[in-house]
Amino acid sequence: MAPMSEPDGVASRLTGMMWRDGHIVKEDIALGEIASLAHDPTCVVWVDLLNPAPADLASIVAELGLPPTATEDAIAPHERAKVIRHESHLFFTVYSASLADVPDPERRGRLRTHRLSGIVLPEALVTIRIDERLDLAPIVARWTEDRHLVKHGSATLVYDLMDVIVDGHFETIQELDDEIESLEDVLFEERRTDQHFQRRVYMLRKDLVELRRAVLPMREVVNGLLRHQESQEVELEAWYDDLYDHVLRASEWTESLRDMITSLFETNLSLQDARLNTIMKKLAGWAAIIAVPTAITGWFGQNVPYPGFQEPLGLWLSVALTAVGVLVLYLLFKQRDWL
Repeated sequence: MAPMSEPDGVASRLTGMMWRDGHIVKEDIALGEIASLAHDPTCVVWVDLLNPAPADLASIVAELGLPPTATEDAIAPHERAKVIRHESHLFFTVYSASLADVPDPERRGRLRTHRLSGIVLPEALVTIRIDERLDLAPIVARWTEDRHLVKHGSATLVYDLMDVIVDGHFETIQELDDEIESLEDVLFEERRTDQHFQRRVYMLRKDLVELRRAVLPMREVVNGLLRHQESQEVELEAWYDDLYDHVLRASEWTESLRDMITSLFETNLSLQDARLNTIMKKLAGWAAIIAVPTAITGWFGQNVPYPGFQEPLGLWLSVALTAVGVLVLYLLFKQRDWL
């Protein structure tokens, strides 16, 4: 591990690893060794730059014999997931995805995406990270386990890196799928959905939009890596084809979740409208029922003679008419499911 300069007060670090004949022979690469090791055909080299200063990155790019545009591609903000073919190297940018336990109060969502850029040479892979939130330990573990594949060059390192990223996409998509299913169960419960339910739906929509930006471009990235990799080993081609199939499945699953959350949102609005119509029917029904005693008592309250006027018979007659009218209307509305 080698220290570098500290842009914006954030510590920058350089880590690396070297393989020869499929075995790890070096786990600490110095800054001055990168250029010579990267062009050594007898070994495979990985170098990771954590939050590098532009000057440090430009220096490494120059030592590797790459064009200055490689520096701009690696540190430019708001880059989408992509792969670019240069004469001397491949450059890619991808985003990992994960769900936090609690929503971010500023973003109002649980999805967290972390950017990773890479420069691919025939025998070397240089990764650039903006911060430490993207953990490379699972990727390094894969490289350690796949020693028999590392002998194929940097294409193996890129494959394992992409495979771990895509597996993380699948885990995130599965979690979002489970949460959408739980919301569907709540949607058709007897109790009315509240603002908390609506906030969860909006948060999921926002998370899916951001996840889609990370997952969908992976088709172009993996396809570009598959087409431009110089290694033509049948074994690696099969692994890259399998990776591309996983990316397609993740993209299709993300699109289906997007349709599901849209349907969930629209169904919730439709159910709210249906509940509102039911409430209006009930209010209209009870208003009609209340109008009966109001009409009868108003009629018998007139200061004119009527059957039972100023006699106990008049009181019981008004009560009977009120009860009969209310009961008839109640049974009629109940039969028509208005109450």
